[in-house]
Amino acid sequence: MLKTKQLLKQFAKEYSNFAPTNFNLKRALVVTKLSRYEVEQLRHPELSREQLDQKLRDRGTDVEMLLYLHNLHKDFERRVVQSFKDVGCEVKMSSRLEFRSSLSKDVMSWADVIVPVGGDGTFLLSANRASPLFALSQQKTPIVGFNSDPKHSEGRLMLPKHYSDNPAEAVERIKNGDFKWVHRSRIRTTLLGSNGTIPESTDLFRHTAVKMEQVTTSPEVLDDNMASKYKAKMKRVLPYLALNEVFIGEHLSARVSHLQLVLNHQDLVNKTKCSGLCVSTGTGSTSWHTSINRITGCDVDELLRTLPNADTPDMQKLLENVEEIAQVYNQRLLFAPDDPRLCYSIREQICVGVWPSPKTFKARDFVQSVFVESHCIDANLVIDGSICYPFNDGAKVLLEVYPEDALLTINLD
Repeated sequence: MLKTKQLLKQFAKEYSNFAPTNFNLKRALVVTKLSRYEVEQLRHPELSREQLDQKLRDRGTDVEMLLYLHNLHKDFERRVVQSFKDVGCEVKMSSRLEFRSSLSKDVMSWADVIVPVGGDGTFLLSANRASPLFALSQQKTPIVGFNSDPKHSEGRLMLPKHYSDNPAEAVERIKNGDFKWVHRSRIRTTLLGSNGTIPESTDLFRHTAVKMEQVTTSPEVLDDNMASKYKAKMKRVLPYLALNEVFIGEHLSARVSHLQLVLNHQDLVNKTKCSGLCVSTGTGSTSWHTSINRITGCDVDELLRTLPNADTPDMQKLLENVEEIAQVYNQRLLFAPDDPRLCYSIREQICVGVWPSPKTFKARDFVQSVFVESHCIDANLVIDGSICYPFNDGAKVLLEVYPEDALLTINLD
């Protein structure tokens, strides 16, 4: 616990070095989501509007609802843009489709703030491209997101839902400096190997795999200690930082993932067979991390009834509050977005026979670094559910947090 507190203090001190001291809002880059209707238009470019609507109806899609949600988003998008213009801000717009391209580097260097409008997916895309490794620049462009449809989208990364009704109020506060900076820790992904090459990545934001622009960072020679420990010669940092999580597992979900992990550069190699590994940040702890590890009231009820004193009055009181107990447990899974620690979770770990090895290997724990070696057949390493790299037998990666990689966001709570 003492070591954790010291780490938190160290990172808090370093985060202060990266906060802008003279933030002046003059230029805003608005990044907009693709509505479901726009996605369907991209899938069927050969169809006219009438033909597309008919095709959607033929497969049972509620076209009127798709168009309603599309127009709802576009109307809100215009309100956000106008709010920035009303405070004297120059605005440029980019769709999720356009923002994936290398053009985004030039636009990012122009903007004082990046404004994703949509849901958490649009925010994560913006965060990926706001990576200093991607932009090949140490400039930190802050991000503030607006939820365009809070009735149908939780939008945990966006501003509170109040500002979806009042975007002008939020922009006014940002313009006047009436906000707090939040530094959200991100995961740096470093491939280890013999030659420092990066495999081809795939963009999963579309419903079909699309080859991404191959942004590269330079390979580096490992120091003798690391080279000996991990049996590799070179390292190469991937250009994308994970705001939520890095997932490693077999492409076919029904196939067992065979992985080896080294935690905090220890000498112990942990071997596991499972349904995949999820390494999460504090920001991501509200997302997949919680979905993997959460329990239900039914789980609590079944566990309590296995105890020998299940029929006592005190136990009966607990059984009446199983939902509340589950809620408290699930809430404790969350940790702060600026926490410098990572939390790994082994999905559905096989715990029979010789697995895991050693038997004391925890299925979930906080760490400062995770080394992973794959013994999978057809596996992937996926950053924030959108950027995918092959990660098959023999592939090695090191996952870490660095204070200079933190995402700078605006908080209006």
